[in-house]
Amino acid sequence: MQGASTKGVLSHLNLLEVQARSRKVQPQQQQQQQSRVKELKVKVEELKQQRDLMRAEIQTHQNLQKLRKSMDKRCAHEEDEEMDEDSENSQLLRLMARHTQLKDFLHAHHLIGGYDIVKTRQGLCVSLATAYEGTYLDAYNLEIDLKPTLRIRRHNIPPFIPLNSLAEQSNMKTDIRAFLDTLSQHLNAFASRKQQLKLVKELFHESVEVMESNVLCSILVLMFTLPIEKNTAVLCTLNYTDHTKYLPTRVLFECEDKELPDSPQWKKNCSLLMETPVHKALITMKKMGNIA
Repeated sequence: MQGASTKGVLSHLNLLEVQARSRKVQPQQQQQQQSRVKELKVKVEELKQQRDLMRAEIQTHQNLQKLRKSMDKRCAHEEDEEMDEDSENSQLLRLMARHTQLKDFLHAHHLIGGYDIVKTRQGLCVSLATAYEGTYLDAYNLEIDLKPTLRIRRHNIPPFIPLNSLAEQSNMKTDIRAFLDTLSQHLNAFASRKQQLKLVKELFHESVEVMESNVLCSILVLMFTLPIEKNTAVLCTLNYTDHTKYLPTRVLFECEDKELPDSPQWKKNCSLLMETPVHKALITMKKMGNIA
């Protein structure tokens, strides 16, 4: 009986202890809950601000898109009739639309390596200029569609330039700048070889005769008239196998005097023709008395 009463007292004491602890814990929990509620309220306000900001940005973006479409079409009557053209907001949006349009042009200009571009309805028209020794030569144009896929719509590239092969090799759809750089190298090298041939005909019509050349100017056969005392002529073949270069990769001399092409002087002439534009090399050869 006494043991039972003792257990009852202990149980009651344990209950009182648990209640006392719970009373201590409850204020702490309440304080934590209140702090959490404050944090959540602050977070809600932040999210509301972000929502309002995103709504404003979406509305501005939609207005800019409308204005840019009207600018691209250049038709005033197609502009949004609901927008007051005389209002300050309208004028500001127009300036912003023009600003973003110019930024897009600059971005495209940077992507394609600084080539001259003109925006078209379907995409861009890229102009590739050629020059040799500071002289502007020909310009070639590519009209490129951007959507639904990147492709060449029209162009005036010479047919002997392997345009489609260059587009595939350079992976034009993913790296248009690399494609344009390669194409520009081919066009400038061709224009330079063509200009050199023109200068040879103009400067050396008495001592050098152009016997053969192709449209790509990758093969050039010249007949050199030597000084009178030599009493012979030399047939010179210049082969430009690298179509991105304007210097020959191989030079061959043919002459009735079989020993002449292997002479030290004509070996120097061979190196000169491979390292120097042909018209400049001929000027040097003429000064040295190797050709008439």
